[in-house]
Amino acid sequence: MSNSEPFFSQSSKQALRNPWVIGWLGILLLVLIVNAAFIITAFMTNPGLVEKDYYEKGQDYEKTIRTRMANKKRLAWDIDIKYPAQLIMDRATTIHVNILDKEGHPLDAHNVVLSAYRPSDAQADFSHEMINISSGRFVVTVKFPLKGVWDIKATVRANEDSLDIQHRIHVTG
Repeated sequence: MSNSEPFFSQSSKQALRNPWVIGWLGILLLVLIVNAAFIITAFMTNPGLVEKDYYEKGQDYEKTIRTRMANKKRLAWDIDIKYPAQLIMDRATTIHVNILDKEGHPLDAHNVVLSAYRPSDAQADFSHEMINISSGRFVVTVKFPLKGVWDIKATVRANEDSLDIQHRIHVTG
């Protein structure tokens, strides 16, 4: 009777016949496969950036912020965005913007643009020019195509001056 050892054995001196070595190699291979799957998924589902010219806008960021703060203080416009308490996906929603000058009188703005940005999907972003319904009052009807978090920004332009206000909203399904 021959003393034969099993093919896989802990006492085997050959690495590829030791179950511990095979187990560790299997775990390493599994980790590499999962990482490759994550990398492939990240490249396939990348929505891109919200701003197309992010580099140019970011170069003078501090100067831009200081200019915005100075304009906000100098103009002292009171911009108020009103929207329903519950926003529902694919349902027409009316958004109102009321603008008062520094004396508290309605501001005659040349135009107001409402932009909606989805932080996780740049392809869903949109902008609409608002309709002037009376002095200092603007309105637009929009539909949010996706549920989730949105950033809305109203940009008000009057003569050479421009000011914007932003809100983060949540759209339900």
